[in-house]
Amino acid sequence: MSARLEVADIFGRHGEAYRQVHDGHLGRVERRVMSAIELCRTAELGGHVEGCRACGAIRVAYNSCRNRHCPKCQGQACRDWLAAREAELLPVPYFHVVFTLPAEVAAIAFQNKAAVYAILFKTAAETLRTIAADPRHLGAEIGLIAVLHSWGQTLTYHPHLHCIVPGGGVSPDGSRWVSCRPGFFLPVRVLSRLFRRRFLEDLRAAFDAHSLKFFGDIAGLAEPAAFTRLLARARRLDWVVYAKPPFGGPGQVLSYLGRYTHRVAIANSRLISMENDRVGFRWKDYRHGGRTKVMTLDAHEFIRRFLLHTLPDGFHRIRHYGFLANGHRAARLDQCRRLLTKPQLDDREPDVESAAAAPLAATHRCPCCGGRMITLAVWRCGQAPPGPFWCDTS
Repeated sequence: MSARLEVADIFGRHGEAYRQVHDGHLGRVERRVMSAIELCRTAELGGHVEGCRACGAIRVAYNSCRNRHCPKCQGQACRDWLAAREAELLPVPYFHVVFTLPAEVAAIAFQNKAAVYAILFKTAAETLRTIAADPRHLGAEIGLIAVLHSWGQTLTYHPHLHCIVPGGGVSPDGSRWVSCRPGFFLPVRVLSRLFRRRFLEDLRAAFDAHSLKFFGDIAGLAEPAAFTRLLARARRLDWVVYAKPPFGGPGQVLSYLGRYTHRVAIANSRLISMENDRVGFRWKDYRHGGRTKVMTLDAHEFIRRFLLHTLPDGFHRIRHYGFLANGHRAARLDQCRRLLTKPQLDDREPDVESAAAAPLAATHRCPCCGGRMITLAVWRCGQAPPGPFWCDTS
């Protein structure tokens, strides 16, 4: 086991037993995620040997699995994504709005991830854009980045959407930038009600189109009458939509985005122990002021909860809308900057792109003397590692 406990260690010790016990119920995506995390940065995925010209130190670097559910692979992916986003930030306050599905609907989402997650993205974005376009509120076209999360602090299933939104938008005639009121974006009760209505309408349409499947505890929802009763109950609930206070300039926005865009269900840093087939990890109890507590789960239960949050193949968990939509983003952002009458880079906070690239550069330095490491040998997945260099002195 590595010096610091990792999800890979838990899968390595308990994964095979878990696969055997749940052989008939474990899907292809879950099996692939488990295998990728177990093999990540091991000799089986290949790697390369580096040497330092200055002091002669040798170290072995193993390849990453690059699976989007792997805790070890998201750091560099996040840095690359943030570097690409840095040039797209506007010199305005940014808001963070969260849309959450109630438990009754979350049960349907778990069994129909691709269909229901797509509805969640669509209706949340439409809700924000519709209310923002209303002259009684903002009266402008906005842009937003939406990021899907499906977990709570204890790894339970809790699907919700984080939306990062510039504090303003372009007027309907495209002639001016319309700013939000200081410290206020859009009324959350209005957002909540429209979101609830549109989501349930689209969920009903998906049911009528036979796009939803039901099994296990909710198999009865396949009956039209039962499904209609569930929708009626969901309409009576208060759907949780909340907006956090705005944060400042581009540097803060990127730092904030980095905490959400490439996060996985649990970071290795939260793991504490793996003893007697039990896994302990830290979690924050937000119902009691965000106090840090420790939870201990049976190893199989930990794995089960982790796998609740796997995504369907090809599903995009980060999406852009409005003037940030992929098809016309560059042109629309140029328009926004002109309307804001601000230079694109001169008034920015410190160069986040350089800061994001710094950790990558550090990985090429010698751990002994700080000199530059050069590649001495490479082996690929399935090949035997080069024996003469099989010595890790890092």
